[in-house]
Amino acid sequence: MAEKSRAKPRPRLAVRLGLSWSVSLTARILAVNVIALALLAGSLFYIDSYRRELLAERYRLAKTEAEITADALSDEDLAGRLDLIRRIGPEQELRLRLFGPGGKLVADSFELARPSYALIDPATEPWYQDAARMLDRGMDFILGAPPIPDYRDPPGNDASAWPEVAAALATRSTSINHKAAPDRTPVIIAATPVGQDGSALLVTRNARDITENVRMARQTLAIIVGGALGVSILLSLYLARTIVEPLRKLVRAAVRVRLGRDRSVVVPRLPDRRDEIGLLARAISDMSGALRQRIDEVESFAADVAHELKNPLTSLRSALESLDRVEAADLRRQLIGIAQDDVRRIDFLVTEIADASRIDAQLSRTTFEPFDMEALVRALVAERDHRGVNGDCQVSIRREELALQGNSGAAPAPLMVSGDAPRLERVLQNLLDNAVSFSPSGSQIEITLAHAENRVRIAVADHGPGIPASARERVFERFHSLRPSREEFGKHSGLGLAIARTIVEAHFGKLVATDRTDGASGARLVIYLPAWHSEP
Repeated sequence: MAEKSRAKPRPRLAVRLGLSWSVSLTARILAVNVIALALLAGSLFYIDSYRRELLAERYRLAKTEAEITADALSDEDLAGRLDLIRRIGPEQELRLRLFGPGGKLVADSFELARPSYALIDPATEPWYQDAARMLDRGMDFILGAPPIPDYRDPPGNDASAWPEVAAALATRSTSINHKAAPDRTPVIIAATPVGQDGSALLVTRNARDITENVRMARQTLAIIVGGALGVSILLSLYLARTIVEPLRKLVRAAVRVRLGRDRSVVVPRLPDRRDEIGLLARAISDMSGALRQRIDEVESFAADVAHELKNPLTSLRSALESLDRVEAADLRRQLIGIAQDDVRRIDFLVTEIADASRIDAQLSRTTFEPFDMEALVRALVAERDHRGVNGDCQVSIRREELALQGNSGAAPAPLMVSGDAPRLERVLQNLLDNAVSFSPSGSQIEITLAHAENRVRIAVADHGPGIPASARERVFERFHSLRPSREEFGKHSGLGLAIARTIVEAHFGKLVATDRTDGASGARLVIYLPAWHSEP
């Protein structure tokens, strides 16, 4: 009974992750190689932490600069303060504003000396700076960074326009903040009290180097990732081509073989490939060749079956059609006898054909067991003698002891083989039937058994006319038969030796026809089977 086919379940991991194997192999190769680079590209986002560290460092530097400058200013009179502000601003690239106790602007380093920095107008910069600012905004949006307020100089010169100054005076400590210049570079603002009279110092710095360093790091990493991505894609495509293209060729060839529209289709063997793809291609090519040969054999077998059945059916029909027109009792009995012989022949042919057609499938499901081949041969010959199927021929059994056997005084080792004993018994039955049918009356049939290297050899020799060298392979073909002239028509189907060779080959052995070793007339059919050795 045929087993119900069941779909093979997908692996649990694939089910759990919701994966589908419908994605092409090329896409999967690209995905595997690109994912690793995507993880590397994710480090672009972690550059934001690098920016925060730079800002924190600048906060500490701004606090130190503001407090040191405020301490220096607290010990000076107004003239000294103005001179100190005029010198420190350009030297440290700072803008210093000193507010008096009432919040009025007392001194501005940009007015006392040349400006130490200038805020850049984005409209005057090249296009790639606009692209860099867009990338900065995109990163901030992806990371969810809080918006940075724009930096603008207040229209008045009052300390109330600077929240940092009010915070510093209220807490009597340094207050630090930063804002974004028009070109999106940070402007660090630090305010700290000066002395005890309510004066305050406001220090600002345009830290463009922070943005430049962050953009340079991003650019370097982006170039590395982009280059690696390009190389990875090219290598992935090359890898996919070396794997996918041969597989596609094999698929197209396999489909054409399956459809059977082109019997001359050749499955590519890829002889230059020494990897698993090449092994697969050659295995599929060999498999398709064997399949095509099997299909041809089945078609040829079907044609031979039709031909072999047609002759007895024609004879049977002729006998039955003539029966109604014949009045003589003797002739009617003769026609009935012919019809009965034809029916027996058809029955015999159908039995043999059915056995030959299913023997491969039956052997593929058979479990081989070790047994003594010599014991099987002796039991079979005794059984045939008891039934009298050997006619007046004498069957002798001889065990050959070769030099490889070692000590001649020791008992010979059993001729152990692994297989299906009933099937191999049928092989011997067919060989003995064949020898009996060709042997002269009263002649002898010799069976010799021996170890031959790692094989067991069983030879059946008769004293008949022998088999011509040109026909020694054809005798194993289905429905090919060289029968003796004295044999009754329809006694043999022409399948005996073909079935015997099929069974022997299913046991990983070999069945051949040769001349007798002693030079006498007759045929010699030899079976070679792998010897079975028990585990030590």
